[in-house]
Amino acid sequence: MNRHPELLIPASSLEVLKTAVVFGADAVYIGGEAFGLRAKAKNFSREDMAEGIRFAHDHGVRVHVTANILAHNGDLPGVREYFEELREMKPDALIIADPAVFEIAKEVCPEIERHISTQANNTNYGTFNFWWKQGARRVVTARELSLKEIKEIRRNIPEEMEIESFIHGAMCISYSGRCLLSNYFTGRDANQGACTHPCRWKYSIVEETRPGEYMPVYENERGTFIFNSKDLCMIGHIPELIDAGIDSFKIEGRMKTALYVATVARTYRKAIDDYLEDPALYEENMPWYLDQISNCTYRQFTTGFYFGKPDESAQIYDNNTYAKDYTYLGIIGGEKDGLYRIEQRNKFSVGEQIEIMKPDGRNVEVTVRRIVNEDGQEQESAPHAKQTIYVDLGAEADLYDILRRKEG
Repeated sequence: MNRHPELLIPASSLEVLKTAVVFGADAVYIGGEAFGLRAKAKNFSREDMAEGIRFAHDHGVRVHVTANILAHNGDLPGVREYFEELREMKPDALIIADPAVFEIAKEVCPEIERHISTQANNTNYGTFNFWWKQGARRVVTARELSLKEIKEIRRNIPEEMEIESFIHGAMCISYSGRCLLSNYFTGRDANQGACTHPCRWKYSIVEETRPGEYMPVYENERGTFIFNSKDLCMIGHIPELIDAGIDSFKIEGRMKTALYVATVARTYRKAIDDYLEDPALYEENMPWYLDQISNCTYRQFTTGFYFGKPDESAQIYDNNTYAKDYTYLGIIGGEKDGLYRIEQRNKFSVGEQIEIMKPDGRNVEVTVRRIVNEDGQEQESAPHAKQTIYVDLGAEADLYDILRRKEG
């Protein structure tokens, strides 16, 4: 059993990949501009993917590339061309759901590990052994499995075969992510990467002979968001995850910001390392983990199916919004003339108190002293998102530190 599980972090862009690497990832998973299940994510251009792989490898971090659509006939020629490009960039693994895509990968780039996506509905050790015989190195468990079931899989597969499981992030209403609601309602296929997330919508009933009269749907007195799951969070159960024989702890979130990725990566990094150093240290630091993990956006937390079938408390019935305690302001991009270059993402002003979030777990409160734009002009505030500015923070900061503001 792997006593040092991999922490696998999502990245939506080159900036987020670098953040994940610096804040504690052992591996990152990313999507290219095609054949992944996050068509609305920023995703990686060929150039950014090549740079991201180089950056990760320079820091001893693996890169897994998603190619986990359920392919149609017209997709297959493009898949082959895509894998020929990836072969030159040398990612460490491909995450695949479709057998045809798997066969193309085995033929075109056999030297790259093949991992089987949760989208392939992997629920038993027979399936794991099937994929092992086809040449897969790792299989991602279906989210519907309990820890007891995963332990049984571990006992019945080759010791060197790897198990990957989601341990944090959004849950899906449909079996291992295979949902037809989006396609049916909007024509956007979730299994081709274009999900509109209708599980988060609020629903009403319209009686056939009374058009325009909307009657509320009540699952119970709490409200009408009948498909809306809480987010998975297993920060309090690292020992059980390791004991189950899971080799890779996977975080969901290829649509998330650098702030989210930094928060989740460094919290799980510290929790895993603390437990492996001393279980007593892990228990002692539990309040810190729980506080930190609640600092990023989430929909309230559940342990999903890990301890058996969830009860109704795993659903959110009264809203579909994220809790949000912090706003992502930007990321440190270097220094110039004694000022820090900031890739700004949200507004902040001179005199405002914000935090520098560091990979080692520290959150340093600072007051913004100066803001200078790229033309060298002083500004009282940085009102526009996605611009480069230069800031005096009155404290030391390092490359890739995150800036954030506490709300409320």
